[in-house]
Amino acid sequence: MSENIFERKAPVLKLENYVQISSKGRENIGDMLPVFVYRLFQFTMRDELTAQFGREKTIELLRNAGYAAGTFFAEQLLDKTLSFNDFVAQLCKNLEEYKIGILRIESFDEKTGKIVLTVSEDADCSGLPVLGETVCNYDEGFISAILSSYTGKKYTAIEVNCWATGDRVCRFNATVNQ
Repeated sequence: MSENIFERKAPVLKLENYVQISSKGRENIGDMLPVFVYRLFQFTMRDELTAQFGREKTIELLRNAGYAAGTFFAEQLLDKTLSFNDFVAQLCKNLEEYKIGILRIESFDEKTGKIVLTVSEDADCSGLPVLGETVCNYDEGFISAILSSYTGKKYTAIEVNCWATGDRVCRFNATVNQ
């Protein structure tokens, strides 16, 4: 009997159940999805969550979902034994390969662990009109999880610049939780 995902008590995130890195099952149309379709899902989901739970809870839920995805991404697709520079190079390559965005590390403070990074051509928001607030909460969780998974320290990434605030890149401050 197959599992009913709507009745499970805890999330089950297994590569073989939810993420096909190959185009298996999509032999005719392949594994690429237009950004329009991704954003249609994301922003209608955001609107519905906000209507039901409010803005702050929606942001929390999106960050948590991003954190789960980032942990999965790091565990399945990244070599966490690499040096920091090699890890970042691998991360940049994977983010581009999967069309998530183009990562650039602006600064890294080895003493505190603080990282300032940008993502351009971001799947979530590049090209959006000015909305007056940052919208990449899912990415905040995703980045936090990848850095936490690699370093073994709990990171929090907060978006400080966004296409939706009139900027041309998404900029995140990532800090180690004390």
